[in-house]
Amino acid sequence: MNYRSLGRSGLKVPELCFGTGTFGAGNEFFAAWGNTSQQQARELIDICMEAGCNFFDTADVYSDGASETMLGKAISHLKREDVLLSTKATFRQGNLTGPNDVGSSRYHLIQALDNSLKRLHTDYIDVYHLHAFDATTPVEETLNTLDKMVREGKVRYIACSNFSGWHLMKSLSVSERYGWARYVGHQVYYSLIGRDYEWELMPLALDQGVGALIWSPLGWGRLTGKIRRGQPLPETSRLHKAAEGGPIMPDEYLYKVVDALDEVAKEINKTVPQIALNWLLSRPTVSAVIIGARDDKQLRANLASSGWSLTPGQIARLDAASARTPAYPYWHQTQFAERNPFPVPQTYGIK
Repeated sequence: MNYRSLGRSGLKVPELCFGTGTFGAGNEFFAAWGNTSQQQARELIDICMEAGCNFFDTADVYSDGASETMLGKAISHLKREDVLLSTKATFRQGNLTGPNDVGSSRYHLIQALDNSLKRLHTDYIDVYHLHAFDATTPVEETLNTLDKMVREGKVRYIACSNFSGWHLMKSLSVSERYGWARYVGHQVYYSLIGRDYEWELMPLALDQGVGALIWSPLGWGRLTGKIRRGQPLPETSRLHKAAEGGPIMPDEYLYKVVDALDEVAKEINKTVPQIALNWLLSRPTVSAVIIGARDDKQLRANLASSGWSLTPGQIARLDAASARTPAYPYWHQTQFAERNPFPVPQTYGIK
């Protein structure tokens, strides 16, 4: 397993991180992700550790805290210093209804962190994320709270998730102004069929030294190799439920990308998901790709996406198949900027 720096920090993380959203199945939404038992959770953790993947991601809202609880038990036989834990706060847990049980206020974050520490049976979190931007709380209040958590030793590094460009840049500016801990990671949606991250967030991350932690790298299960032109959706696919299907995209676009993945996969005797995951590992700013698994077979297959590289020609073909015209003003900047430090189409996926 290769290790990379998390953004412009001294923390080294494996390039694959294991996401534990399948742990717990605490409600219908998360049951659709998977229903991993406690025994299976420990087995999956051990497989990851054997492969050098010691980075585990969860969130307080995953199955209303059950994912954190199961993860804490699944790593209890390991030395805490051998494990990197990532969790998140901001969203409301389903069983909490109070006006302060949501958001990134000092009140909510202190409460959320204390509860996460208890569920995970640990004294500290290695990477603590804000799960989303809270526009009702001053950025200064949020970052001062996170900085205090770092100084107290309850959190090692802070990160964010699902921020827009101005959310992240404003936060980094406030941290710099006051000398507070800054976001070193940004957990983002990015895949061969979801390349919006490249338009603004990737250039920002390159400039500011923020590492990308990729969630849903297979595009809501669309790049598993089970979805192809002329075939029905698999019975277990989350795509049967529109609310869980992620961004809507034209079928023909998806099929075009899958066709390109199929071609490359046959050339080098790899699977479609392995090609899709390895493509992400070749992208600028990516510190870690978060993989999931319902069982040990799927986990071992996903772990095997690390340790090798696609050729420049194969990457170019995948880039071309997944290229889409970016939103304004990015198409205009790309067409008319004489000094663009980010190459096209390799970075932006623009024809």
